[in-house]
Amino acid sequence: MTTYVAFLRAVNVGGKGLLRMTDLVEACTAAGGRNVRTFQAAGNVIFEVPPTRVAAVARRIERQVSALLGAEAGLTIRSVDELCAILRAAPFGALTADRALKLYVVFLFAPARARVAFPFRNAKEALEAIGGRTREVFVVSRRKPRGLLYGFPNAFVEDAVGVPATSRNWSTVAKIVAMVEVAGPLRGTRPTPGVHIAADVGRVPPAKGVRTRR
Repeated sequence: MTTYVAFLRAVNVGGKGLLRMTDLVEACTAAGGRNVRTFQAAGNVIFEVPPTRVAAVARRIERQVSALLGAEAGLTIRSVDELCAILRAAPFGALTADRALKLYVVFLFAPARARVAFPFRNAKEALEAIGGRTREVFVVSRRKPRGLLYGFPNAFVEDAVGVPATSRNWSTVAKIVAMVEVAGPLRGTRPTPGVHIAADVGRVPPAKGVRTRR
């Protein structure tokens, strides 16, 4: 049995995609997930399933959630081992100590279709994509030039790479890993057949089809 996290797109954001977490737990349990629980109310679902069944369970979760929302649901899945590998890679380095920044992991639903080079930026939104893995992009959000607001990276990354995505704060990813009580040294990754999961470990290489500026 392996622990996975389903990251749903646009759930309980801006008064849209409203979904009770109790309903989400029931939907994921009905889809075949075991020991289902949620983290926060933004569509983070932790569940257990044998690796050989995760692709089928993911499709059923998507159907169940779509029925609850009355619209097509978008989600992508990572194993907890995958999330541990992201934390271990430490893509933001010393930036994690800067409280004036917001740091995001943007989880892609598929490999990037468009070729981009890191870093790429949106000056108006004060967003900078500093690097990526096969299906993640790491984004720094700074305070906008005018006002006190911060830009949100999802549309910025989707427009650049050409695939749907969903974004989570760096601290949220770390808290999810802590929630499932991964003890001791961070473990390696276990690629999962049929599911979009990054399998590369260590330093942060460019996403497949993505070039990095030197």
